[in-house]
Amino acid sequence: MNTPASPSTPARRYGGVAIGFHWLLALMIIVSFGVGWYMSDLPMSPTRLKLFNWHKWAGVTILALSVLRLAWRLTHRPPADPAGPRWQQQAAHAMHWALYALFFLVPLAGWAYSSAAGFPVVWFGVLPLPDFVSPDKALADLMKERHAVLAWTLGALVVLHIAAALKHQFVDRDGLLDRMRFGRRPTSP
Repeated sequence: MNTPASPSTPARRYGGVAIGFHWLLALMIIVSFGVGWYMSDLPMSPTRLKLFNWHKWAGVTILALSVLRLAWRLTHRPPADPAGPRWQQQAAHAMHWALYALFFLVPLAGWAYSSAAGFPVVWFGVLPLPDFVSPDKALADLMKERHAVLAWTLGALVVLHIAAALKHQFVDRDGLLDRMRFGRRPTSP
């Protein structure tokens, strides 16, 4: 029988809200990255403009969900680190905080790029958001490049994160993935 962890003892797995944030943001980031990559080489057309808007909507949504996810993470104790070398635990913590930073930096750089280029962000075509910066061609060029570099960095860290999770699952066989699965309970204490 699984008993809830006391405030002084962390649980062995993440709660439903943390798991929901994780998988929703993972899906949104992967789709947004794919759309951004695809649309960047399209010629100017109604399809490209539509994809740019969808990409911006996703970015603002990712930013808002990241604020909620970080607030949840700061107010809810995560599961204890799995047993393993100290360097591995430190690398995992560094990876997680780098991912959190990029959850904010990538959409903010995109928003700054859009504003500097003179294109307002209207969330889902309904809610106009304030310009992040004033229109400025040189700044737009710089922010476009920064947005791309940050997005590729996030993509690389996501790939490393997935590789580490798969290593834990199939090489170490330590049940690490059970901590982030919906409806799964650890089979041993």
